[in-house]
Amino acid sequence: MTFKVFIDGRHGTTGLKIDERLSIRPEVEILTIPEAQRKDPAVKAEYINNADLVFLCLPDAASRESVALLAPGNTRTRFLDASTAHRTHPDWVYGLPELNGSQRDRIKTAQKVAVPGCHASGFIMLMAPLVAGGLVPRDYPASTYSITGYSGGGKDMIADYESYGDGPVPDAMRSPRFYALGLGHKHLPEMQAITGLAHKPLFTPIVGNFAQGMVVAVPLLPRVLPKALTPSDVHAYLSEYYRGETFVRVMPLDTAPVLDKGFLPATACNGTNRAEIFVFGHQDQILLASRFDNLGKGASGAAIQCMNLMLGMDEATGLQA
Repeated sequence: MTFKVFIDGRHGTTGLKIDERLSIRPEVEILTIPEAQRKDPAVKAEYINNADLVFLCLPDAASRESVALLAPGNTRTRFLDASTAHRTHPDWVYGLPELNGSQRDRIKTAQKVAVPGCHASGFIMLMAPLVAGGLVPRDYPASTYSITGYSGGGKDMIADYESYGDGPVPDAMRSPRFYALGLGHKHLPEMQAITGLAHKPLFTPIVGNFAQGMVVAVPLLPRVLPKALTPSDVHAYLSEYYRGETFVRVMPLDTAPVLDKGFLPATACNGTNRAEIFVFGHQDQILLASRFDNLGKGASGAAIQCMNLMLGMDEATGLQA
C-alpha cells in the first residue's frame, strides 16, 4: 500500500530532513506543489485534502492556517505538526510514544499529532516519569539547561555559523553561547504541561559551534524531595519505566565505560533516532542527562516515528536506534 504524504514547509530544516528520510521509502508518495503555486491557498488546500498525512514544518501562524484548510468532514487526512502551535492544545496528541503506557496508542488513532520540541523532548523524558511516579512533586522548583548544535536554530542560525566556510568564525561564536535569557523560551509551555509540573522550569539553553547533537540536563536535590533518593533509586526507576523501548536507552549507572574520558559529548547519537539517559551523582546531588540528535529524536526522527504509528507501520521503519 502506498501512502500520500504532503510536507508543508519542506524547504525548512525539519522539512528537508523529513523529505530526505521519506524519499527512499517506496511505500510513501511525496506530494509536491509546483513552485509557482506554492503560496496559493486553494492549491495548498487541494494537496492537504488529497494526502493521507500532512507534515507541518512551518511557523506557528502558518501551521494554524494550513490546518484550517482541511475540508469539513475530512477525517481521513492526518496532521503531524512540527511547530509549537499545537503542543499543548487539548485536541492534539503529544507525539512522544514513550511518554507513558497509553501514549503510543493515542498517537496511532489520532488525526492530529504535535511533534515535541527538541529541548522539551530531553526534559520531558527525564522529568515526566518521576513526576508521574511521585518521586518528584508537582511543585518541585525544577531547572534545566541544554547544549545544542546550531542547526536547531533554523536556516538563519545555520547561515550565521556556516557562512565563514573554512575560515575561522568570530571569537564570540567559537564559544558556547547562552541564549533565551529572557527566560521565556517557546518550549517552556510544553515542558510544564506534559510533565505535570505546577510551575514552568527555569530553562537556560546553550548553542555550540557544532552542527547537530544535544544534551539536556536536569539537577535534582534529594534533600527537598518528599523521599530522599539516591542515584541508584532514580536509575532503577527510569530503567523500568523505559524497559523494552527501542529508541530510549537508560545507560549503565557506572558511566565510565560509556563516557569519553569522563566527558559527555553531545554528538554521539547523531544520525539516529536514539535518546540516551544518564544518571550521575551521590547522596546529596543527582544530575540527569538525556543525549540525542536534535534533528533526529528531537525533530524529524520523532516525526517519522509518529508517522509510522499513525499509518499502521512498524514505528522503527526507516529509523536507526
